[in-house]
Amino acid sequence: MAEYCVAARKETGQQGNIDCILEPLSLPECPISAAPSEGVLAVPCIFCEQLYKVEEKDGILKHMIIQHKLVIADVKLIANFRRYVFYWKKRFNEQPIADFCTVIKTNSTAPVEEQENYFLLCDVLPEDRILREELQQERLREILEQQHFERNCLNIHRLCMFCDEEFKGNRSVLFNHMNKEHAFNVGLPDNIVYCNEFLDVLQKKMDSLQCFYCEKSFRDKNTLKDHMRKKQHRRINAKNQEYDRFYIINYLELGKSWEEVQSEDDRDLVDNNEEVWSDWEENPNSVVCLFCEKQADSTEKLVFHMKDNHQFDLHKIKIDLGLNFYQQVKLVNYIRRNIHQCLCHGCQEMFQSKTELIKHLEEERHFGILPERTLWDQPQYYFPTYENDSLLCTLSDSEGELSEEQHDNIPVIGEDLSRLEALKQTSVLNQLLQDKTLRV
Repeated sequence: MAEYCVAARKETGQQGNIDCILEPLSLPECPISAAPSEGVLAVPCIFCEQLYKVEEKDGILKHMIIQHKLVIADVKLIANFRRYVFYWKKRFNEQPIADFCTVIKTNSTAPVEEQENYFLLCDVLPEDRILREELQQERLREILEQQHFERNCLNIHRLCMFCDEEFKGNRSVLFNHMNKEHAFNVGLPDNIVYCNEFLDVLQKKMDSLQCFYCEKSFRDKNTLKDHMRKKQHRRINAKNQEYDRFYIINYLELGKSWEEVQSEDDRDLVDNNEEVWSDWEENPNSVVCLFCEKQADSTEKLVFHMKDNHQFDLHKIKIDLGLNFYQQVKLVNYIRRNIHQCLCHGCQEMFQSKTELIKHLEEERHFGILPERTLWDQPQYYFPTYENDSLLCTLSDSEGELSEEQHDNIPVIGEDLSRLEALKQTSVLNQLLQDKTLRV
């Protein structure tokens, strides 16, 4: 801890007991004796202090097999090998290795002194399985954060690999250009992560005159472009695992590649869902009165209740005013809001409580009075007063429903018989009939 303080003082050029730490500090993850050299991430052996660089995974695995008889299964499925090693290094210091690993005897037919015990650490052990899943979830979160950053980043500055046109801004501009102008498709840009590294890999292949798909090399760039165009090889080779780390789908599930995720059969899931939901019964929606707490299981019953108890006939109002669905929605929301605010929708008088308002509506018979259309026929009443107002979902349009007065007032337009007669004389059918008569 003293070393951290001294370093902080030297950095700011100050001496003495002054708190000058300007950024968060973190303790090292491993003992000081096993700490890697500055600027280099290293992985220690689980059993000893031997250090290896992160990229030297094969070296440390070989060391642990030869020197300590430990085999780690499915290493490629471990999302963060360094943290995995630190975890088991701590656990093996707390308990014997045989408590966690499967013991494998070699030379079982040989004398006991010639036999060797190897230890297999794998996800059959629940603790190991949980650790691997947690590391996978942590990596997925990091990948999604990186993808979100890249999707919103506007600082890309690259040249098109096919025509050398310059692009600045969001990465989707470049990908859309290559897709539209050069028929080069790498999938949706939003599914790509580590975009700059991905483009660097593709550019390196292009510079080395190598086809993206069949990965054959050519003598010059023009020959390569002609080959990719004629053979329709303007796409990456999905079988090449070099590209897997650039696609989100490869990070979604532990131990599954994009091919396995895409080829999964959902029929078992469908069957399971049918079993789970086979005894499910839908709860009936109840509609609530505009003026009181009365609930009904159908709109027809509620309309009858409001007509019988409050002299408010919603069905008649709809027909008389010729209200379509959206106008009914606005009227209902307007009345709901007024009742909620203890405001009479008929005379706009304000009251202190809903009880006083209902008493006023009953005494003054203002239930059935409709306010001026300009008050309720406003866009703001498209939005429901109550989010769970089932009445709004059961309203019907007024098309085809007219009152007797509206039926009587519908104008009847007579046909112009003289015009019909003229059309009859010049019609093709009439000419055919005349020709037939002449032939007879």
